[in-house]
Amino acid sequence: MTRQPHIARRAEELLGSAVAATAPVAGGDICTATKLRLSSGRSAFMKTLTHAPAGFFEAEAAGLRWLGEAGGVRVPDVLAVEADCLILGWVEPGKLTTEAASDFGRALATTHEAGAPAYGLDHEGFIGRLPLPNRSAPSWAEFYATRRVLPYLKLARDRGAITPEGAEAVEAIIGRIPDLVPEEGPRRIHGDLWNGNVIWTQDAGCCVIDPAAHGGHRETDLAMLTLFGLPQLPRVLQAYQEVSPLADGWSDRVGLHQLHPLLVHACLFGGGYGARAAEVAGRFA
Repeated sequence: MTRQPHIARRAEELLGSAVAATAPVAGGDICTATKLRLSSGRSAFMKTLTHAPAGFFEAEAAGLRWLGEAGGVRVPDVLAVEADCLILGWVEPGKLTTEAASDFGRALATTHEAGAPAYGLDHEGFIGRLPLPNRSAPSWAEFYATRRVLPYLKLARDRGAITPEGAEAVEAIIGRIPDLVPEEGPRRIHGDLWNGNVIWTQDAGCCVIDPAAHGGHRETDLAMLTLFGLPQLPRVLQAYQEVSPLADGWSDRVGLHQLHPLLVHACLFGGGYGARAAEVAGRFA
């Protein structure tokens, strides 16, 4: 490791500890990521973003703390947060084991069972670079429709990332959401739980990062794990259900929960995500 003076000085200002060395970290397409080695011997992880949107890092830090309070799935320690950066305790990656997969399933269920005061959150968030509306709603169906699906459907349509016919297919199932997904009360969920946000750790454990945390439906997190694949997902799900059994037919509803991330990806990356969202919506017509 070398020492990047600008990064090191900023970290030292916030941590009150000398930074002995820094090293760039690969991964992510939004922030600059750096590993810090502190004079105390501890390592930390620093994310920076020039001209970050107001509240960008603060929302991530708040989400990590809120998830951590549940005593379930592990999250990194928040060491410092400011408008331009976030510093977390370093999580040393390791290998996935069957035991770690089972432990993760049980821990995720515990986090969900901690619950939330309402659907949504008391502050707005972000999903990637996009704003994430979190204003509460009286039911999950209304929250999901008005805060998760329709805003990104409009943006995807405005950006030409979904055809008018595809948008109509998605809109057609909005009114059916209350009948398709059973209400369970607001749960404490990660909100962006794809494979890349799950770190298997050196101590044979698991840690989650980069949340879009809010009070939501627990099937949403499980659908995200399914969307982009998670190693040993069947074992994770089996262990999850040992702690918190899922409602009958939950696997048939996975696609409905995937509409939001598919539309977000359509807004951010275009490609075939809009068409895929329309195809998924068509299954529930």
